[in-house]
Amino acid sequence: DRFNATAFNVTVIIVITLQAFAGMWINAFIVCVLCTDWLKRKIFNSSEKILLFLGCSRFWQLCVTWLYYIFPVTYPCCFYIYPIPQLLAALLSFFDTSNVWTSACLCVFYCIKIANFRNTFFIYLKVKIDRIVPWLLLGSGLVSLVMGILSYATTDSEFNSTTHGILWKLNVRLDEDLLPVVFPSCFILTTALITVVFSALLLLFSLCRHKLKMQAKAVKDLSMDAHMKAVKSILSFLFIYSINFTGFVLAMIYETREEDLVTFLLLVFLCALPIFHSLILIFSNPKLEKTLLRILPCEKGKVC
Repeated sequence: DRFNATAFNVTVIIVITLQAFAGMWINAFIVCVLCTDWLKRKIFNSSEKILLFLGCSRFWQLCVTWLYYIFPVTYPCCFYIYPIPQLLAALLSFFDTSNVWTSACLCVFYCIKIANFRNTFFIYLKVKIDRIVPWLLLGSGLVSLVMGILSYATTDSEFNSTTHGILWKLNVRLDEDLLPVVFPSCFILTTALITVVFSALLLLFSLCRHKLKMQAKAVKDLSMDAHMKAVKSILSFLFIYSINFTGFVLAMIYETREEDLVTFLLLVFLCALPIFHSLILIFSNPKLEKTLLRILPCEKGKVC
């Protein structure tokens, strides 16, 4: 029940702590800037609502991830007390799912808002998108809540049949008891990946067609730069999402084999991807980018 200060445990604590707090700071910055701007202007557009929801989800996801993997290393005798593991597993599942679906909602929003098609249904979505966004976020929250409840029930079942865990994670096995969580998780991640791919392809096709028309007419479109920033954001997220999906599958495989080092490396990798995407979102948004550059020490003192 004591903290076993091996080199591996110390490495786990240092790496996950640095990673978690860096990601929490980045997403807290996004939330603070958006809320401050909302208090000044009293206006909150749909993209800012999604970014705010995504920033909050990622902040708490990293916070709970840090607790879930550090707490059993430093205080194992306190961690394995009902219902702490169950609650942390449920919260982690809730914020993981919320992060996945809110990110997909952001891609769908960019696609509908920027792409230009003459389809009646697409035009209807473009007109109603500002009213649809709150419902998308509500749906994301409900799906996340269901996953959190399933995760709580599954962890409770596994925890009752397991007396001790390994040093840095719960000792759970991929058996029949985990299927109620594994299958929905795979379905949610796969559906979100398909949604992101479909949105990215539609947006790319629309912008390429629009660019060719402007070039043929020798007309300069001033909105093209803003549109290209959105495209870069979606393409970067598509790339990150594809790697995240692969990492999730590998994590599920290696976790069942109880290979601690490989699972730890995959955890670090999976946690790093949303952080990089949050940075991409900051530099794709003029308001966030300007505020970040203004508060950076190198920009203040003109050191860099």
